[in-house]
Amino acid sequence: MTVLALFSGLLVLGLPVAFAILAAALWQIAATGNPALFLSVPQQLFAGIESYGLLALPVFILLGELMNAAGAGRRLLALAALAVGPVRGGLAQVTLVANAMMAAILGSSVAQITLMSKLAVPEMERAGYPRDLAAAVTAAGGLLAPVLPPSMLLILFGVTAQIPVGELFVAGVVPGLLLFAALAAVTAAGARRRNLPVARRPATGRGRIVLAALPSALVPLAMIASILGGIATAVEAGTFGILATLVVGFAIHRELRVADLWPALKSTALTSAVILMLVAAAGLWSWIAAWQNLPAQAGALISGLTSDPLVFMLLYNLMLILIGMVIDPIPALILVVPVFLPIATGSYGFDPLQMGVVTCLNLTLGLLTPPVGSGLFTAARLNGVRPERLARLTLPYLAAGGAVILLTALWPAVSGGLGRLLN
Repeated sequence: MTVLALFSGLLVLGLPVAFAILAAALWQIAATGNPALFLSVPQQLFAGIESYGLLALPVFILLGELMNAAGAGRRLLALAALAVGPVRGGLAQVTLVANAMMAAILGSSVAQITLMSKLAVPEMERAGYPRDLAAAVTAAGGLLAPVLPPSMLLILFGVTAQIPVGELFVAGVVPGLLLFAALAAVTAAGARRRNLPVARRPATGRGRIVLAALPSALVPLAMIASILGGIATAVEAGTFGILATLVVGFAIHRELRVADLWPALKSTALTSAVILMLVAAAGLWSWIAAWQNLPAQAGALISGLTSDPLVFMLLYNLMLILIGMVIDPIPALILVVPVFLPIATGSYGFDPLQMGVVTCLNLTLGLLTPPVGSGLFTAARLNGVRPERLARLTLPYLAAGGAVILLTALWPAVSGGLGRLLN
């Protein structure tokens, strides 16, 4: 409890999460009364990030930066508009389809919400949508990024749990598509209730729209197909995506410039460094927790509460939702997984792939829930909407996400069926 109080107090004081985790781990080491453990701290910090799977992190961050600079977002939005066709609230559905496409490129909710706020919200406003509703649809679309591959959360879960990232990507496909379908159903119901405008397909130039967007759309599709087909690992597929994006940006779209490369590399390095510092600090915490046998103690405590796997899963989901409301998904995942995954797989027999998808889905909802809600506040700030108003408009989307979580948690085939089919 002392460590938890220290960690919470440091967060309240504004200390970055990585340093708060590091301080809590060092305090826990001091509490053991064994100062020799401090000698292992540098080694354990390095061991926390010494993983092949983590190579996928900067690779996919750089891929997203380059695709953005190459003008992929605008072209995919036009392609989505062509695909949706003349339906009521069609532009809102277009935004969701474009979000699903961008989720296969960016892998980050905040980056996705930022990009789509610039592209989709002005278009919806011009079509007669209220600005707050347009912002809510865009924010809800950001829920797809941490689930549909490539996902930073799935990558970090794989590294933390020592599970192949490619298998996690496969496990995330069906839940991600179900989440998209649930969000689309909520949008369709809202469009009928609000009598939103009917989208129109462009009368001319459809072939030109498809041809313009095809190279940008083929890159993520080829990457995902190579991972699902076992042709390439996540890192190899991401590297191929970067090379393909450079060809598309320089030779086909001709929007990518040499001057764009340095900002993309700089942004990738800064984002990766922040996340890797979190991973390193969490690795130190996991080590000292294992040394003190905390996972076994937590397992004994939970087992004393219930021996029913279903009750455990429901309690685990509730805990993740509460944690996601106050801690961003990445540090929350790094803190929770080392303690609870061994309990879920060892004591209750859950598939680690299922636990990975359920964990990421739950923590994803925290992006739109106060008081932290980084996705919620990003969308509110970018679109000039009050956060409390945006939070109320996103409630139906959160309910839809909750239904997908329950389905994934209670029916293992949702996350494991595709993998078994491919194998």
